[in-house]
Amino acid sequence: MKPSRDISGLIEIMAALRHPETGCPWDIKQDFASIKPYTIEEAYEVADAIERNDPEDLCDELGDLLLQVVFHARMAEEKELFSFEDVVEAITRKMIRRHPHVFERSDADTPDKVKAQWVEIKAEEKADRAARRVARGLPQTETPGQLTEVPRALPALMEALKLQEAASRVGFDWGAAGPVLDKIEEEIAELREEIASGETEKAAAELGDVIFAVANLARHLKTDPENALRSTNTKFRSRFAQVEAGLAKEGKTPASASLDEMEALWQAAKLRP
Repeated sequence: MKPSRDISGLIEIMAALRHPETGCPWDIKQDFASIKPYTIEEAYEVADAIERNDPEDLCDELGDLLLQVVFHARMAEEKELFSFEDVVEAITRKMIRRHPHVFERSDADTPDKVKAQWVEIKAEEKADRAARRVARGLPQTETPGQLTEVPRALPALMEALKLQEAASRVGFDWGAAGPVLDKIEEEIAELREEIASGETEKAAAELGDVIFAVANLARHLKTDPENALRSTNTKFRSRFAQVEAGLAKEGKTPASASLDEMEALWQAAKLRP
């Protein structure tokens, strides 16, 4: 087995890894559920490479993500569910169907029209899938409605944003950021009440409402809340590293320093560009 630019080489490698007698013990015992966390992790590592503007890492991480697709397809093929070729055929069919303005005739000649057309086609596809599920004797996964287009499997922050976008398309939305700020303040007040009452479950529910409202504000500011939070995470990493460096100069660690000492170093880090 040698490295190859041909996708068939990767498919062969995965088949060898999954061979019940000569394959890798770890790969053999995996299933869809056990591999799922790795698939999600690899997608995030692709995003991280993009954010770091590192094309070499991006190439490597895209390979890791592709491996996940091949892994899932191989397990499905073993169960006679579908093959990698079926996956490729399905996505090519979908992309052709969703781009009639490119591959057929359509009046979607602006980004907004293309987006509206995309939403309409996805809704048609979802209805078709639901009909096929019923034909196979499977229950409907959701009650039909405006929000069924939003997958429940998305990360919670992304799901919140897409739910709000879907509701906005039918007019359920504020017209500006100001009222959303008022809503955030209202939710914070309710959170304070539950914290004071000691009702931890209710406080957690109110905290969710605050986060949902903040995601809504990000949407009105045309800012991706995930990217905004990631930027803050990066800033926190940098500033905390400066706190650790400052303590190290004094022969201390965060565990051995007082909160006041760390706070002083934190404030100094905030003043640095």
